[in-house]
Amino acid sequence: MRVAELELDLEAFEGPLDLLLTLVLKEEIDLAEIDVADIVLAFIEEMLGRSRAEDDAGECDLGENDLESCGEFLVLVSALLELKARLLFDDEAAELAELEPEEAAEELARRLAAYRRMKEAAARLASRLEQEQDRFFRLGPAPLRPSVERPVDPQDPAALAAAMRALATPPKTVSLAHMSLRYPPLEQFVGRFRSLLASRSRFDFENELGDLSRVEQAVAFLALLELGRLGEIAISQAAPFAPIRVERRTRERSPAWKSARSA
Repeated sequence: MRVAELELDLEAFEGPLDLLLTLVLKEEIDLAEIDVADIVLAFIEEMLGRSRAEDDAGECDLGENDLESCGEFLVLVSALLELKARLLFDDEAAELAELEPEEAAEELARRLAAYRRMKEAAARLASRLEQEQDRFFRLGPAPLRPSVERPVDPQDPAALAAAMRALATPPKTVSLAHMSLRYPPLEQFVGRFRSLLASRSRFDFENELGDLSRVEQAVAFLALLELGRLGEIAISQAAPFAPIRVERRTRERSPAWKSARSA
């Protein structure tokens, strides 16, 4: 059914819908006198009449032509309602009065064309959905690349058996002898430092280390502390991390010796 050919029997108009639209756009009929509800009722009655006729013929499905008619009718009725709503306000009525009939007809045609484009897009999407409905998409993230299967090279059974025997053999006991620490005797460095102080009155501790290992340097420092405890040397250092100065300490004579010497 073509919506434009819908027959109307209104109080202010009688005839097809396209003629009513033409007269409204040419301002030959006052839109305020047109009851849009009567137009809707007339369209519904026409659709119900067509449905009863199809039921009598054994066809109950709503065809694509009927859906297209409903869409065009909604576009036309919404345009009429918009025009009537604008007449309720002075500013909108003035703006509507400035609109020429040709411009109003072009606006209505533009809306109908936009509706047809949306209808064609909906049909195309429905067709694509029907074509792709058997395809399923991965919900999780896709892998970056397929895993590469590396084939195993042919192996020699004898070599494999030898490798298994080598793995089954208990390992040798690991020797830790190289990790044991050997401490040199403390008296060795005590005698060394006493010999140095016998020939000179002072020396720097770092200069006497030479190529000693870390363990030997530690024992040498302990010997230095032992001589300091015995009162044979005086240890001094100008600042932290400065060279350690070792000086020979002169022993004081006993009072008995002094008295015997004076006598």
